[in-house]
Amino acid sequence: MKTRCLALLLAFLHLQTTSITGQLYSESSNFNGSVDEHGICTCSMVLPDTSFPVEKVESLEITAHALTEKFEKELTKVKEYTKTMQLFEQRLLNLSIRIQVMEENSISYNKLDFELLKLEVSEMQKLVIELKSSFVGSNAIIDQLELEIRNMTLLVQELESLDKNNILAIRREIVALKNRLKECEEFRGQNNTYPFIPPGSCGHGGVVNISKPFIVQLNWRGASYKYGAWGRDYTPQQPNKTLYWVAPLNTDGRYLEYYQLHNTMEDLLLYKYIQQFRILYGEGSGMVVYNNFMYFNFYSTADIAKLDLNTNTVTLRRTLPKAVHNNRFSYSGVAWQDMDFSVDESGLWVIYSTESSGGNIVISKINDTSLEVLNTWQTTQYKPSVTNTFIVCGVLYAIRPLNTKKEEIFYYYDTNTGREGRPSIIMDKVLEKIQSVNYHPLDHKLYVYNDAYLLTYDLSFQKELQLPL
Repeated sequence: MKTRCLALLLAFLHLQTTSITGQLYSESSNFNGSVDEHGICTCSMVLPDTSFPVEKVESLEITAHALTEKFEKELTKVKEYTKTMQLFEQRLLNLSIRIQVMEENSISYNKLDFELLKLEVSEMQKLVIELKSSFVGSNAIIDQLELEIRNMTLLVQELESLDKNNILAIRREIVALKNRLKECEEFRGQNNTYPFIPPGSCGHGGVVNISKPFIVQLNWRGASYKYGAWGRDYTPQQPNKTLYWVAPLNTDGRYLEYYQLHNTMEDLLLYKYIQQFRILYGEGSGMVVYNNFMYFNFYSTADIAKLDLNTNTVTLRRTLPKAVHNNRFSYSGVAWQDMDFSVDESGLWVIYSTESSGGNIVISKINDTSLEVLNTWQTTQYKPSVTNTFIVCGVLYAIRPLNTKKEEIFYYYDTNTGREGRPSIIMDKVLEKIQSVNYHPLDHKLYVYNDAYLLTYDLSFQKELQLPL
């Protein structure tokens, strides 16, 4: 009976499997069969899930296709980013080379170079920001690139801000000088009332006009060193000599400790071939250089000191008879300039005061070798009311302030004739206080120290020996 039940079950399975899958299940399929007491065959079996997941497969295919497209898109972006970063790396290399050249040769760059550098770096910063915002995933390389560009920006800004050689200012002044030269060329041929005076000559009637100030540069110690002096060495035996000296006082406005020498104006402007020296005994901003010696007031005394620039040693000291010192009768607004040394076509002079003169200006001609007084002249001009003085062809000229922008050459004393006069020659200035004025006989310029800045002025002379009354 059991055999018959099994046969019926197999037949049933054959019918079911053929109708569902068209395939036969083997006899090993899971089933249970039994015959009850009445001879009825009962079977049970477990059939597998016969429904195929078509929707799942379709969804999987759609998802796979979308992922493939997204992958291709991101791969394209990565390729573009790689090219962009390679370009940035090359541009960074070029910028690095340019900045290295600028650092090694400070006179090769100008304002346009800085502007171009800043423009390029700015463009790169924008591109990196855009790249960073659109990049999905790890961006360590971009972060590094952004850091390098930021460092490059800081370096460019530092180079531009340092500019301690004043290259940009010098270039601007060169342009201004060219414009002035052009004006001079245009002025030539017109009715010029000022005669040409040969270098070192006194064949004229005295100072009649003065040019606008020409800003050379800030003194080498900086804007805090407002007091000092500068000029050009006058050596009559070597008229072509161009030794320039700059001597800022310490910030106390009294002590002369350091000075620099420059063989040419170009060396001074570009801080090339600098000779820097230290001394321990200078006072005030009245010093001058003549025949390769510096003459100044020895610290806290009434002595004249003579310093050999070749050896930076004081070769001679001599007391100036009756001269006051220790800031007794200095100039207006400028302390410790009890002695103001000057050089003209004939040699070395000193302007000072005595107790017997009541603070009025005293002029003495000095033997530059022995420091002996050769002759002395007494004036009626009170020294503390004067900004500064200079001597041209034996004639002392005094200036005084009119306001914060202008001075006036208002007084002269001619040691050749003993005459005094009151001209009125307006003199522009850059800043409020003038600390020193030095005249050079060969180029007919005034070398002025104006609140830490080095200025020059050109003097004009009248034709005939007629000084204003």
